[in-house]
Amino acid sequence: MQWQVEVFFDGECPLCMREIRMLRWLDRRQRIRFTDISSEEFAPDYYGRSMQDFMDEIHGHLPDGQWITGVEVFRRLYAAVGLWPLVALTRVPGISQTLEAGYQVFAKNRLRLTGRCDASSCDVGTRKVESSNAAR
Repeated sequence: MQWQVEVFFDGECPLCMREIRMLRWLDRRQRIRFTDISSEEFAPDYYGRSMQDFMDEIHGHLPDGQWITGVEVFRRLYAAVGLWPLVALTRVPGISQTLEAGYQVFAKNRLRLTGRCDASSCDVGTRKVESSNAAR
């Protein structure tokens, strides 16, 4: 059987890797193609996207060439491993919107939440504070 979804994940993200390990274990029929964007071999240009695109939120690629992002990627991954009841639950109005909003908050804060911020990856407004203090 051909793969059903390719997932682009950050192999340096501890929370992300927990999910990927679980999915690899559940993917006994090899319906998921796993691509680690933190790998030195990964070339985002090959996919017509920037590294920032891939870092901003989870991406999935379907066999027909369609790109998906966010919670829809998780739905496709869970469907690929047979977790249909969970997929159905994520589509219930109210739950769906809550998951989407929650994922967006996580995606925007993922590096900070996993302790991976530095000056170039997580500008949390320190420059404004520093410049306003310098003006005093």
